[in-house]
Amino acid sequence: MSKTDELEKRTLTLTRTFNAPIQLVWEAWTQSEHIAQWWGPKGMETKVNAHDFRIGGAWKYTMAMPDGNEFIANGIYSDIVELKKIFSSANFKPMTEGVEIQSLFEKAGDQTNFTFNCVHATEEYCRQQEQMGFYNGWGSVFERLDEYLQKE
Repeated sequence: MSKTDELEKRTLTLTRTFNAPIQLVWEAWTQSEHIAQWWGPKGMETKVNAHDFRIGGAWKYTMAMPDGNEFIANGIYSDIVELKKIFSSANFKPMTEGVEIQSLFEKAGDQTNFTFNCVHATEEYCRQQEQMGFYNGWGSVFERLDEYLQKE
């Protein structure tokens, strides 16, 4: 099995076209004041605790769950190419830990083609995360982002 085949079996991917210019979509991903407005599932308020947007920089967001507990998302940026890509380690406690998230941006006229990859350590972990609702969960997050972009 090639490395590419193995990587594909450990990766969950969502794609979407946002009806917004790439600069705005990029800012929504890279600036704390924007992130707080859309990150997380619908109905959850997000607090940006740390956001050191540079390679090697850490990020941490918390969201209050209805039961009063906190859902914590954090990671370290590993690769950033302006208006092209953002790669980061990521933990989404208490549900997911030790993944890499990859956000890819492509200008399409006045729109932005967006690809989101979540790379897991093993194929088994990837399938487990898929069954736990990866597509519904992240789909909801990107719906919030789309709604936010329409207001900006």
